[in-house]
Amino acid sequence: MNRWNRDSENRSECEGWRSYLYKYIFEADTPIGKYFDITLIITIVLSVLVVMLDSVHSISSIHHQKLYMAEIIFTVLFTIEYLLRMICVKSKVRYATSFFGIIDLLAIVPTYLSLFLPGSQYLLIIRVFRLLRIFRVLKLVQYLSEADILVQALKDSSKKITVFTFTVLNLVIILGSMMYVIEGEQNGFTSIPRSVFWAITTLTTVGYGDLVPVTPLGQAMASVVMLLGYSIIAVPTGIITHSIINTSMAARPIIISEKTKDVALNIACHNCGLQGHDTDAFFCKNCGAKL
Repeated sequence: MNRWNRDSENRSECEGWRSYLYKYIFEADTPIGKYFDITLIITIVLSVLVVMLDSVHSISSIHHQKLYMAEIIFTVLFTIEYLLRMICVKSKVRYATSFFGIIDLLAIVPTYLSLFLPGSQYLLIIRVFRLLRIFRVLKLVQYLSEADILVQALKDSSKKITVFTFTVLNLVIILGSMMYVIEGEQNGFTSIPRSVFWAITTLTTVGYGDLVPVTPLGQAMASVVMLLGYSIIAVPTGIITHSIINTSMAARPIIISEKTKDVALNIACHNCGLQGHDTDAFFCKNCGAKL
């Protein structure tokens, strides 16, 4: 009986320790949690800067050893942080397969991978995605809501954008083929794929200048393609803008104090670590656990 009581007490102490750790790591509405996230963001910025400096040959040739040691230190810190996150969440699989869980893992894998594949350490630049936490730390609620509107607008206009892209693809194939026939191989248009490449760069108003029509008919056609490019640019912009306006007007206005919004967005699920729940939510929208 005494042994059972001791095991129960140890289990309660362990859960209490994990609960405090969870609050400090996942929730930014506590002073310690906020300081932790700010420190983490600063560390991420410094680690990304180290990776960028290491890619500059003039700097790397002199300070490569120092930069390498700094990267090892950052990787160890991020590894410890990842393990702590895995320890304090109840559903480790859900956290590991979540967006931030995958990004947190990818932030440390390239360093270990570089031991077997030299050069792969530059993939550490993916750590910049971890800076998305700044929206939660600084409580930029309005940016999160605007991002939802933008995502919804892109979803609503996806079919129109697909049709538009398919139409443009057919257009550049036709224009490229016509230019191949007009100019020919003697003027640099050696094949239809190469001519299609010219049509794409011209229609998108990029114009690398590596292929230039020489014949009067070819130049006249190039002029038409350039003018056509300017008119086409406005089409996807108009489609997305129209969708954004409709989505914004359809969004139901919710009048909630900023403090209430901040608290709701900073509540993290103890099971999977997801944040950004609705203000009236009692259960996690990802795993269904009680908040």
